[in-house]
Amino acid sequence: MLARGETIAQLMERLAPKHFAVEGDKIGLQVGSLRKEIKRVLVTLDVNPGVVKEAVDLGAELIVAHHPIIYRPLAHLQTDTPAGALAAELIRRDIAVYVSHTNLDTAEGGLNDWMAEALGLEGRDVLEEVHTDKLYKLAVFVPRAHAESVRDAMFRAGGGWIGNYSHCSFNVDGVGTFMPREGSDPYIGENGMLATAEETRIEIIVPESARKAVVQAMLKAHPYEEVAYDLYGVDLKGRSFGLGRVGKLQAAMPLDDFAELVKDRLGMPFVRVVGEGARQVRKVAVLGGSGRSYIKRAMFMGADVLVTGDIDFHSAQDAEAGGLAIVDPGHYAEKIMRPKTAQWLRERLAEKGYATEVFASEVHTDPFRLK
Repeated sequence: MLARGETIAQLMERLAPKHFAVEGDKIGLQVGSLRKEIKRVLVTLDVNPGVVKEAVDLGAELIVAHHPIIYRPLAHLQTDTPAGALAAELIRRDIAVYVSHTNLDTAEGGLNDWMAEALGLEGRDVLEEVHTDKLYKLAVFVPRAHAESVRDAMFRAGGGWIGNYSHCSFNVDGVGTFMPREGSDPYIGENGMLATAEETRIEIIVPESARKAVVQAMLKAHPYEEVAYDLYGVDLKGRSFGLGRVGKLQAAMPLDDFAELVKDRLGMPFVRVVGEGARQVRKVAVLGGSGRSYIKRAMFMGADVLVTGDIDFHSAQDAEAGGLAIVDPGHYAEKIMRPKTAQWLRERLAEKGYATEVFASEVHTDPFRLK
């Protein structure tokens, strides 16, 4: 059984929910259609002619990319321009392109966590908050005999977390009344007769990111034809999600040694370094992509060094003046998302019994080279 494109997009949105994206970011389906069965998926950092050829050679019907293929507004789609020719080739080959960009950066277990894990950072915090999960209270009335199974279904779907405590709920027993009307198929009672049922009111906290899944799980586990439940927002702050991570190395080390570690762990041919090579660093901020806008934030978080790409001359001077070291492995260090995303997607598809294959791109798309 092959997964349809819509199913793969849903799985990607489970890893990187769309509402985690920075406002205005270009994410989601950008070229083609997801309304088809997908035999092979190609995961890539960028989409260029080499990647499209790779997809054609693999027989992939879907490309999952990190960087948007359409980022700046297109005034036209002329096939004698690079952008137009690339889009035309994708359409001609019936290859769809789906993008997870800053939502994958922000997601827990996404790109910035992968980079932090590669560098061995412990006790990680978010560098710059982008999204705070809104919290909801879900209250549902369940026959007492089914209370445990409905609670468990909601817990498995992500409900019932308060801080580091899971399986949190409040339960009150009472008596419910109802009268099944014509056309109903009641689990308890008879049509046209007032009925009573011993029920449990179950209350749990549900984060916005799991709201849909928890409600669906509750409805599926509930025995009633029509389920009585309330779902309303509460004025409490949920978990924070954001760009970048801040954590600590197991032990302090000289900056130059740390730079070598970054180069090795992220698989880059070189890094640029700001700061004295002998200075000791332990608290590390890491942000995939272009991070010059987060230098002050890294300082505020008390980082000794910031690992990020695309640092310009004057930003480097500002960091140096502020006492923040920088290791710049380049924007292409984000290539770590190719095998990581492919593996995650491969595992989720296998869990659901799909035979769709997932490949990590092997095409080098870094435009820079050393001379």
